[in-house]
This record gives sequence, structure tokens and C-alpha cells, in this order.
Amino acid sequence: MMDSLTIKEETMWQYSPKQVANSMLMLFVGLTEMLLTLRVALRFFNANPDASFVNWAYTQTQTLLEPFRAVFTSTDVVLRGWVVDYVALFAMAAYAVAGYWLVSYMRSMK
Repeated sequence: MMDSLTIKEETMWQYSPKQVANSMLMLFVGLTEMLLTLRVALRFFNANPDASFVNWAYTQTQTLLEPFRAVFTSTDVVLRGWVVDYVALFAMAAYAVAGYWLVSYMRSMK
């Protein structure tokens, strides 16, 4: 009786490769969205780019924004002292849509 209980407990925590891939994709999209949201907030409030945390946030998100740099002619717009980073907002939307589409596609696969 102990053998069947042990086997059942061991197999209970196993995940399929599809579930692992789905979880990793959602983690990537979530972290990407979080970092880009941080960048948008820091840019919006005119955070000092010389501060180490702000510099780190800008450096980490630079690579995420590269595919979208050519979409807008200017990288940011200043409205009454507030900076709106349209490239980062567009990238957030694009990564969210792409992530949603990939997760939906992976879930529909058999």
C-alpha cells in the first residue's frame, strides 16, 4: 500500500512540457510588461537618469524597445512637463498581444 501512495505523490507534481512552456512564456511576458511599465512610469515623472536604479531600469528595457524604435519618429513627447514614451507604450501592447496569441496557440495544440 505504501508503494502505490509513493508513486501517486511522485507523479502528482509532474507537469507536461506544454504546461512548462506556457508558464515560461507567461513569466517572460509578465516580466517584460512589468519592466516596461516601470520605464513608462519613470519617464512620465521625469526621473533622474543619473540615479542608479533609474539607469538600471532604462538599460534593461533598451533591448526590449529596439524592435519598435522605427515605429514613431520621436521617441517621446513632452506634454506640460510630463514625458510620454510612446515607443514603450506601443511595445507593451505588442508584447501583450503577442504573448496572448502564443499562449492561445499553445493551448489549442494537442
